[in-house]
Amino acid sequence: MNTEVDTRYTQNRELSWLRVNRRALEEARDAAVPLMERMKFVEIFTNNLDEFFMVRVGSLTDMTLLKQTHVDNKSGDTPSQQLEAIFRACPPLYHQRDKVFSQLESQLRTCNICRMDVNALEGKARKQVERWFREDILPLLSPQVIDMHHPFPHLPNKSLNIALALKVDGQDSFGIIPVPQDLPPFLRLEGTGIRYVLLEDVLLAYAGQVFQAVEVTQKAVISVTRNADIAPEDEAYDVEEDYRQLMKKVVKKRTRLAPIRLEIQGAASPDLAEFLCQKLNLSSAQVFYSKAPLKLGYVYSIIDLLPPESAAALCEPPYTPRWPASLRQNERLIPQILKRDVLLFYPYDSMEPFLQLVREAAGDPCVRSIKITIYRLAPKTKLVEYLCAAAEDGKDVTVVMELRARFDEQNNIQWAERMEEAGCTVLYGSEGIKVHSKICQITRREWGQLQYITQVGTGNYNEKTAKLYTDLSLITADPVVGADGAALFQNIATVNLKGRYQKLLASPFQLRDRVMALIGGEIAKGSEGYIFLKLNSLTDRKLIDKLAAASQAGVKVVMNIRGICCLRPGVPGLTENITVFSIVGRYLEHSRIYCFGWDRATAALYISSADFMTRNTERRVEIACPVEDEATRRKLFTIMDELMADNEKARVMDSAGEYHHVKTSQPPRRCQLRFMQNPLDVPPPEEPRRQRRKQRLLRWLVSLVGGRKGKNLEK
Repeated sequence: MNTEVDTRYTQNRELSWLRVNRRALEEARDAAVPLMERMKFVEIFTNNLDEFFMVRVGSLTDMTLLKQTHVDNKSGDTPSQQLEAIFRACPPLYHQRDKVFSQLESQLRTCNICRMDVNALEGKARKQVERWFREDILPLLSPQVIDMHHPFPHLPNKSLNIALALKVDGQDSFGIIPVPQDLPPFLRLEGTGIRYVLLEDVLLAYAGQVFQAVEVTQKAVISVTRNADIAPEDEAYDVEEDYRQLMKKVVKKRTRLAPIRLEIQGAASPDLAEFLCQKLNLSSAQVFYSKAPLKLGYVYSIIDLLPPESAAALCEPPYTPRWPASLRQNERLIPQILKRDVLLFYPYDSMEPFLQLVREAAGDPCVRSIKITIYRLAPKTKLVEYLCAAAEDGKDVTVVMELRARFDEQNNIQWAERMEEAGCTVLYGSEGIKVHSKICQITRREWGQLQYITQVGTGNYNEKTAKLYTDLSLITADPVVGADGAALFQNIATVNLKGRYQKLLASPFQLRDRVMALIGGEIAKGSEGYIFLKLNSLTDRKLIDKLAAASQAGVKVVMNIRGICCLRPGVPGLTENITVFSIVGRYLEHSRIYCFGWDRATAALYISSADFMTRNTERRVEIACPVEDEATRRKLFTIMDELMADNEKARVMDSAGEYHHVKTSQPPRRCQLRFMQNPLDVPPPEEPRRQRRKQRLLRWLVSLVGGRKGKNLEK
């Protein structure tokens, strides 16, 4: 332990994250949540844990190989000490997951949704499984006895395999059967209800038929997790090499990196586990045992099989995002936004207004350019279609595409190639710095006047996650924000990341300093100061210390943090004026809000793409945008009020970093449910009919004279 690191009010980020992921299991235990939604939370917990090992445990493992010892500045632990703590903390989580999963499966059986034991099947069901094994599975298998002539095979990251202890001519040996990845994960059995068998369970049951010449003495499902923390900027490559080609190599390499975890489902003798550890170069502490299946993604396919009446009982009722009342749906969007700001709140508001804005801009003869930063896109996206249409119509379309969006690299490569083919200018950001900002800018020239329409968001331009994540999207014609946005795109293109802006806060060279100054302004007010922050994570030590200083000055600090929080609130004399709460519900809380000051008329209010993490403040291009329009500020403050009033899904952190239910005598209140039920927008004021007719006539004249090629009609 390094005594120079002050850990009185901080905690290790990895252990903080494990506590946060445990919240998914809490939702899975909540009887008020529909059964299949609870099963989804078990899958979410499992998927999160997989990524945690691939990225965070992988990163720490790499750090243990460095000659210079790195000490965590929140806990004072070395990488080896952090790994030891992680390996101690995970077995109880596996046990909790197994227990919850077993309980949910028991309850689903009462609804005639059953995962069947292959060995217990009889009659037609047994014959159906035997036919599946013989006709579809067996021809695809590549079993292997491991001996001096058959070395231990490479097991791809997170692939399922059957590991076996064997007797070959009286001698102990071992074997591997890779589970085919191009087969469906389960077979639905004929008959009433939804009865099914998992692919790996079938292979376990029929392993003896695969190894007919030897005796199978032990068998278990195993999965190897490999280090996936590849940093492309650290890869050795020629500077002239096309960046897309580099990323293709990085993605391919991911499946072959060093093992960091072995999961075993089922009975495995100590000899079999020891053999696997030896071959994978793992310690016994890196082996985790599970009774639940190691892959739970099949849950979503089961949900798709539910008849309507079962889906209604076992799943959340469907919710359709609404068109915001602040925009007239049957009118062009550009003229409306030129008059007033719009704040979209996903998934309660639809993403369609933004998509229609881009489509409208693609066909608007007054539009000169569209510029956008892209981090993650859906596999199917209208946005790319509209950007390509704009480029094909002769407009200047510039896309800053971040190819290093972890686990989405291949998808981004394909979309980048599609947009380049359409004539878009595609840039790939800066070496060593990810472009994580969410900004789209439409530049117009109408009646000889330059106009900017700028959209700044907290989340990705992903039409799929916009229905699953809570995010904010501000669309404004503010000329100062527009000038800042234009300068930002120019600076990204010319690798000038030290640019300064009038209203936007931008990292890596400005955002943290400006936030520190805003916190300092509240510190100067003493007990009259107030700070509200909504973040996904808080790990930046400088910002943590500044917030602690604010608490010590008497400033009231309230933080809604969904994920990692390395600051421990409520420590007497240090962080006693800080409250930290987390909300886990139907939708993933993803938006970021910064507020400084009690007075709602004058408080500095921002939405941002940036969490308070060192990677966001020092190694990424991020932006925060002020919210200044009265109506949009009112909407944002209402969102903050509802978050703080939640007493169902909210959990409050104590000074030890543990989460607890909110203690209250107030009636139950769930913010996400209230957001679904109560629209936050109000319709815009009606304009005189004569004014609307005049505007329509002017737009018709511009379209008529401008023509398809977009020549502007000068006044």
